[in-house]
Amino acid sequence: MRIKTIIMGASGYVGGELLRLLKNHPNLDYVIAVSESHAGENINTIFPHLTHSYQDEKFKTYENWSIDIDHGDPVAIFSAAPHGISAGILTSILETLAIKNIKPKVVDISADFRFSDPEIFYRTYGIKHLHAELLSQFICGIPEHIIKTESNFIAHPGCFATAILLAITPIIINDITDNEFYISAITGSTGSGRSPKKTTHHPERHSNVFAYKPLSHRHAPEIVSICENITTVKPKINFIPHSGPFSRGIYATIQAKLKSDKHIDDAAPIFKNHYSESKFITYMDDTPQLKNVVTSNFCHLSSSIDNDQIVINCAIDNLIKGSAGGSIQWMNRLWELPEETGLMTITSPWI
Repeated sequence: MRIKTIIMGASGYVGGELLRLLKNHPNLDYVIAVSESHAGENINTIFPHLTHSYQDEKFKTYENWSIDIDHGDPVAIFSAAPHGISAGILTSILETLAIKNIKPKVVDISADFRFSDPEIFYRTYGIKHLHAELLSQFICGIPEHIIKTESNFIAHPGCFATAILLAITPIIINDITDNEFYISAITGSTGSGRSPKKTTHHPERHSNVFAYKPLSHRHAPEIVSICENITTVKPKINFIPHSGPFSRGIYATIQAKLKSDKHIDDAAPIFKNHYSESKFITYMDDTPQLKNVVTSNFCHLSSSIDNDQIVINCAIDNLIKGSAGGSIQWMNRLWELPEETGLMTITSPWI
């Protein structure tokens, strides 16, 4: 099956990773790249590293993207459009496809559909949701945790949220802590997107580490919401994000207190059992290193216990497992393809 695949916001960092990964996907290989800011330009002028994969293809506009889609075609949509904009663009695209009798499968990578309540979205992002009628159709979560879904509309969590959820969900499900987590996580500069900012400008970021939005980062309520949906437990999240002097990756360290009646000496069996069917999650005997997962869809986890304290470490690539790769993993599931299809790329540690 050859699925026509639309990438909205295709000229950003996540869009570029989707373009790169999908070129080796056996089913999602008919790509329609849509970009408002670079419409009409060759893809390889924006992403020179993709020159040999996209030699003549151009970015489509939001007006002419549908020219290559015929009545009844199978269609997949990835939205890497900005927060607050994605919902409106997606609504327009869905209306156009409905005229052609097409019911697409959608993975939204923006924040627009991560909360089912528009009021929570407004409190978190400071933006009024203009298409709240679509919210009930979306399920937000990571594919390792949502075993079955009837929906064809998925909201992918943020990159910080992805790393932290992979680390704490098995602990919450096994009920071994008081469910209050103290989290310090550091991210690469690509996590802020392609548009340059002071905090991503190389002279500011190089040889530098700094915390930002301590205890008030917008991924914290997202983590709580997804955890509650999956486990029925509402954890307390004390989250301090940090900016790191590298381009990609997230490294999270999570600490919690063990319940007095659930004391264990080793949490390894919990993680190994929980992720026994996963192609991408590996429990490590030693603490993970970021270089061993960057440029891949893999996640490395470890844990340590001393008396009544547990520490969990998690390493992922923010652009892949935390965004583009995790979204392709979801799309594979929606089309009933093996989750690992197109994603078993080998890590490049010396970048």
